[in-house]
Amino acid sequence: MDVTMPQLGETVTEGTITRWFKQVGESVQADEPLFEVSTDKVDSEVPAPSAGVVSEILVPEGETVPVGARLAVIGDSAAAPAPAPAAASAPAAPAPEAAVPPAPAPAPAAPPPPAPERASAPPSAAEPPPAPVAPPAPAAAPAPAAAPPPAATNGAEGGNGVVTSPLVRRLIVESGLDASQIKGTGAGGRITRNDVLAAAKGGRPAAPAPAATPAPTAAAPAPAASPAPVAPESQRSAGDVVIPFDNIRRRTAEHMVRSKATSAHVYTSVEVDFERIERVRIANQAEWKAEEGFSLTYLPFIIRAVSDVVHDYPNLNASVDGDSLLVHRDLNLGIAVDLDFNGLVAPVIRNADGKRLRLIAREIRDLASRAKRKQLSPDEVVGGTFTITNMGPFGTLLTLPIINQPQVAILATDAIRKQPVVVDGPDGEDTIAIHHVGHLALAWDHRAFDGAYAASFLNATREVLETRDWEAELA
Repeated sequence: MDVTMPQLGETVTEGTITRWFKQVGESVQADEPLFEVSTDKVDSEVPAPSAGVVSEILVPEGETVPVGARLAVIGDSAAAPAPAPAAASAPAAPAPEAAVPPAPAPAPAAPPPPAPERASAPPSAAEPPPAPVAPPAPAAAPAPAAAPPPAATNGAEGGNGVVTSPLVRRLIVESGLDASQIKGTGAGGRITRNDVLAAAKGGRPAAPAPAATPAPTAAAPAPAASPAPVAPESQRSAGDVVIPFDNIRRRTAEHMVRSKATSAHVYTSVEVDFERIERVRIANQAEWKAEEGFSLTYLPFIIRAVSDVVHDYPNLNASVDGDSLLVHRDLNLGIAVDLDFNGLVAPVIRNADGKRLRLIAREIRDLASRAKRKQLSPDEVVGGTFTITNMGPFGTLLTLPIINQPQVAILATDAIRKQPVVVDGPDGEDTIAIHHVGHLALAWDHRAFDGAYAASFLNATREVLETRDWEAELA
């Protein structure tokens, strides 16, 4: 049975195979994770469509292919297909040997011409004889296996004539590298994404280019900009470990840098007294956990308050569209979820402004747990109009987040701790009490509105959190 690249979302047209959980010859059960695919939206584990044995893997890790492309074959036995590739590679082995006899053959007639070339180029003196052999050996054998699909693509071949994927070619261009200087470690010498990242870390072969054109001073700054990001990382000591960015880390880096360069970031925060919410949580925690199967946290209360207040401050639930502000009717709330320190995604609670606290809590639990298991579909992480990131479980005091483009605001919630606060006593006098206190920090885009608007939104949210009858909300 053929395994193809699935349609992982309405807007997804291609995916990158980041990991195969099964190799050729291994058994797989239906619905057991077979491979991991990365899109521009999210990383997902894809289950096997049927039980059997993996007889072929047609797309190696690191390759990007369109939706519907054949990725692998699941059959009844792996023994038969396994020898086939081995047999196919067997004829390739004699190729170098067949190429060796021609070396002595032309020796009697051809020594004169090559001789001057060797003399004129000492470094390549040993190279001319094997020259006809070396290129065909690494490139000609694997080329038939991987070359057919992209063969006609412009610039699809690396320096060794090995076909690379569109993703790898793009990385090579973005990194300012020369494909001919990158040694491929993939099948048949294919250049993989990790090869490009390793080459970028180790030093850029583009350096000689500026040397070739020392005259124009205007051209010097342009190449200098390419190695600039690598320069600070060039100082290494024994024992240092180089960890290339994986797909999700690279996407996050690109998105965050672009956001900082796009939005006029401003940060505003307020202190919130959560004592009323804390008492409701403690009083209802046991019953809640028995009914829902998970603990009642502060986050659903905050989302519920934001959902109510945002209607009075619609410009926060908006996106920048060119030189216009697109104000959204529905509040599609993105919740930033940490993937066990291996990335970050923001699944979306659709129409959060129309849901009560209990349903909000259920959706938070569901989306977060499936995000950690890489079971989200790309459509579940797109379309957000406002984002909340919760650093509270890690004990933070004040977080200044980066806006999730093209949104205009993101709210950070931090740790809630016991603190002494001044409260009104029974006779109207000021007294000191111990309450649960935390901060809400809003990062907002100054292009969309001004400070008074952001501060007023935070103050209104604080008032709802501190004064609402939350006991009735849980009823």
